[in-house]
Amino acid sequence: MNTAQSHFGVWFRTNWSRVSLPAALILLALSPFLWRGLSLAAFLIFLQLPIYMLHQFEEHGHGKFQAFINHYLGHDHNILTDTKVFWINVVGVWVVDLCALYLAVYVNPALGLFAIYLPLVNGLTHIGASLAMRRYNPGLWTSIALFLPVGGYALYRVSVDSHATVGAQVLGLIISLIIHALTIIVIRWGATQAKPVVAEALATK
Repeated sequence: MNTAQSHFGVWFRTNWSRVSLPAALILLALSPFLWRGLSLAAFLIFLQLPIYMLHQFEEHGHGKFQAFINHYLGHDHNILTDTKVFWINVVGVWVVDLCALYLAVYVNPALGLFAIYLPLVNGLTHIGASLAMRRYNPGLWTSIALFLPVGGYALYRVSVDSHATVGAQVLGLIISLIIHALTIIVIRWGATQAKPVVAEALATK
């Protein structure tokens, strides 16, 4: 790998969350054209990617979620690193959502339900954590404003339009839960060797 490629890789691994904001806005700007070319079910599955990108910007655009996890779960140790954050979000969301869209368009929209369950489960996790801790956590506002209403409607509409079976619903939910479980495993991986960090100021509003 040459120096330019190496520098870009380091830059992208650090700044992917900031890139997610303009990328989400571009995808949303293109959505009217996709609306005309896709079925409603497939379009709603596509829509999960840009709304998740907006959520990722709230979480990671300023490093707040990483600081939150390292403070409360890591006890001020760096258990959630930049590299972990990158792979969890780029592979665990962007790639996963693209796979769901391909399945929805070329096979059956019901097979892409995991892209809808993913933000719904994540959003409920953010809200549950906020209620339990009685404080804001990074990602809460987009969970309330985007994940629950958009995801809830998408789940209903895709389920009806695709005639999704109970098996398809269970499969979508299980895949989403597996992805979240893998996220926890990745965060915890190597936690005992994590170095202490100075806790960043956490948003309280």
